[in-house]
Amino acid sequence: MARVTAAEAHRLAEADSVLVDVREPDEWAAGHAPGAVLAPLSALTSGELLPPVAQGRSVVAICRSGKRSRAAAALLTARGADVVDVIGGMRAWAEAGLPVVAESGAHGGV
Repeated sequence: MARVTAAEAHRLAEADSVLVDVREPDEWAAGHAPGAVLAPLSALTSGELLPPVAQGRSVVAICRSGKRSRAAAALLTARGADVVDVIGGMRAWAEAGLPVVAESGAHGGV
């Protein structure tokens, strides 16, 4: 399974890959990458499909630190998806100075 840096993930997401955030909704609301779509690992492991925008496209999985995205990448690869995961997750994304957006009213951080 391929793993990419945050900078590589950003380039892939700017091309044609879909950045899929596999954290939980409260984590997502506290701060996520612009253009990312939410698909919690808990939902994926219980059989839910990727959001329609991500189906049939290359996926870049991201979480907080890289652990859940790696599990999601393995799960989705087993389902036939083309997936890479982000080493260091949103922490690495923010540390690289890449953009992060939060939902209004959300508190906390990446």
